[in-house]
Amino acid sequence: MSRGFTADDVSVQTGRTFLVTGANAGIGFETTKILAARGAHVILACRDEAKAEIAMNRIWVDVPKAELSFQPLDLADLDQVRDAAKTILAGARIDVLINNAGVMIPPKTLTKQGYELQFGVNHLGTFALTGLIHPHVDDRIVITGSIAHRNGAMDYSDLSASRSYHNWARYQMSKLANLLHMFELDRRLSAAGRATQAIGCHPGVALTELTRHLPLPLRTMTPLAGPFFNSAAQGAWPTLQAATGARVQGGDYLGPQGLGEVSGRSGPARASRDARDPKLARELWQRSIELTGVDPGL
Repeated sequence: MSRGFTADDVSVQTGRTFLVTGANAGIGFETTKILAARGAHVILACRDEAKAEIAMNRIWVDVPKAELSFQPLDLADLDQVRDAAKTILAGARIDVLINNAGVMIPPKTLTKQGYELQFGVNHLGTFALTGLIHPHVDDRIVITGSIAHRNGAMDYSDLSASRSYHNWARYQMSKLANLLHMFELDRRLSAAGRATQAIGCHPGVALTELTRHLPLPLRTMTPLAGPFFNSAAQGAWPTLQAATGARVQGGDYLGPQGLGEVSGRSGPARASRDARDPKLARELWQRSIELTGVDPGL
């Protein structure tokens, strides 16, 4: 593991089922493609069926025998999350849930239930889906963080962004919430005697469609900075390691091994002190139950 993990290290996954949220583009797409190439059945849980079909057709060009299926899922609407969970629970058991879907620094937008979009999708939607289907997941639950979590601070005072909205601060908070969720989920799964483990990962700085809301000058410079960042395929390496790595354990947090964890092969990543704070995590857990109406029962 010292040399770092890449897609080449993903073992044969025949007979295993993975559910990947946001699987139609970027890191989710690249993750899905590699897992399918290794023989897994991958469920693409996406908001847009047409985009999911395009993604599946692209994969079938390179992996003709890929076993792929579509699951409607809109993390910005907790009612739709519940509907998706019912369908998932009625189907075959899942080996690995990969919570990949997210939004980054959009203009001020609210979820169906009135929460700021980034906290609502990145954390609350993920918390609700995971809380509803975790009994159906046998092996691992992967939750995607970000380098940005290190500057995040939990603030529950204005979750509808009615008083103020700073897109980066809201993104940082949502990513801190993702890691607090991951660590607390793993603690609770372990305490409940479950074999299922929660594992975190982040892609470094990957050139995906998430960058579409960057200010125009930064978007213009992005292609020039490409050699210093991860491609979407490289950004998927930590997700793939979290989902399949043989030496990975519950509570691990993985990311690129290059300078500043911006790019490179995957391995251990650094989580902030706040992200590892059990008190903050317990508070977020309880507030998330209240905000989503979903109690994971752990």
